[in-house]
Amino acid sequence: MSFTELSGAPTPESSTTAETTPARPVRRTSPFGALLLRLHFYAGILVAPFLVVAALTGLAYTTTPQLDKILYGDQLTVAQVGERPLPLADQIGAARNAHPDGGIATVQPGDGDQSTRVTFSLPELGEKQHTVYVDPYTAEVKGQLTTWFGSTPATTWLDDLHRNLHLGVVGRHYSELAASWLWVIALGGVILWWRRRSASRATARHLLVPDLSAGKGVRRTRGWHATTGIWLTVGLLFLSATGLTWSRYAGANFGAGLDALQARAPEISTTLTADPAAPTETGGGHEHGATGAGGVVESAAFDRVSTAARAAGLSGPVEIAPAAEPGSAWTVTQVDNTWPVAKDRVAVDPAAGQVTARSDFADWPLLAKLSGLGIQAHMGLLFGPINQILLAALALGLLSVIVWGYRMWWQRRPTRVDRRALAGTPPARGGVRGLPLWALLVGVPVIAAVGWALPLFGLTLLAFLVIDVVAGAVARRRRPAAVPTSPAPAGS
Repeated sequence: MSFTELSGAPTPESSTTAETTPARPVRRTSPFGALLLRLHFYAGILVAPFLVVAALTGLAYTTTPQLDKILYGDQLTVAQVGERPLPLADQIGAARNAHPDGGIATVQPGDGDQSTRVTFSLPELGEKQHTVYVDPYTAEVKGQLTTWFGSTPATTWLDDLHRNLHLGVVGRHYSELAASWLWVIALGGVILWWRRRSASRATARHLLVPDLSAGKGVRRTRGWHATTGIWLTVGLLFLSATGLTWSRYAGANFGAGLDALQARAPEISTTLTADPAAPTETGGGHEHGATGAGGVVESAAFDRVSTAARAAGLSGPVEIAPAAEPGSAWTVTQVDNTWPVAKDRVAVDPAAGQVTARSDFADWPLLAKLSGLGIQAHMGLLFGPINQILLAALALGLLSVIVWGYRMWWQRRPTRVDRRALAGTPPARGGVRGLPLWALLVGVPVIAAVGWALPLFGLTLLAFLVIDVVAGAVARRRRPAAVPTSPAPAGS
């Protein structure tokens, strides 16, 4: 044996071999990376079905503005725009003749080619209402629909499908679970892809463009899965955050936080300091007898209230709501949800036609503004058709990422005859045991706090941990014990 072989110096043969077949560097996975990879795997496999349902139902909901025009265009709009609308008293009188029961909850005066909407509340309808649509230029009743906070039956049906699968309160758990994990999966995927890119010294370009040189198989699928996820990350985080704000449990905690910070939309006072003036008869056919939320109200009061609100600067579409109790001011609210939104409100004395209080959207707390705008964007209303297109692209992109994720799981399956399986094995466990003490001291309280704020996330994360521990214990028990070898007999 030569000195070079003993010292470890490369021989000519070994140098040639090293140049032609360079050794592949062994990539060591840190405990943080191992834990995140296993969490991302389990969350992707188990939560993805809920995300698929949310994406499909959300994709269907993005079509509601066009669907409403197709199904209810005759009620929502008028065929011919007149020179000027008739008094609201005449329009409300026509609506009352077509719908004699119930009290008037709200009135949205028609503007342009939009019908006037007179909404009636009935105890047997619960949260839903009957809305009568009236031509503002002829007072012709265009039709009647059962609505929910102004939404048509089709929009209400698709909203319930996306929110709770038509299962009521129980069904809301599915959407909250999906929203609770979506941000974890999205951010975890970004971190994992960044670590893989750094370890392989890939260019930053491969963060945003899939590496098509990877050939076929799991590497190519992973490239499409990860790169598309990077592009979707901001949108997915937005959908997760806004979806959680009106979920059952996390939404309640969010509301409690707004209350603690005094960051909700301010209430408007409807208290009248003086005794309300007596209604004035004007001699028309429908000045009296319009039953409102607070009892019998004068139909002509709607015109006085509308005139006062317009004089106070409330432009665009507005909604007039009679007082809940007699002797209180009525409220008029701008209902333009398209950017730039208009959400100013005034309280008006219905008898005197004077503004008694005002609340402008510009004066709302920042969190209240962001929450309101976020909800409108989540519903596809804030930026009109562009908003709808972006939401549809997010839904389709999320579905693609999920399909690629399951495909990777299948492509990683063992294919040897003696080890065949339907899917790949989970990433190796042991990440928690390898974490430094400081990470546990910081991480456990943080995760506990997040689990308290997002209860369904906390409960399912705990369930994942229990399942993983039980699965590990079962695997260890099934593992065959090593057979001890006896020492060789002397003299052999």
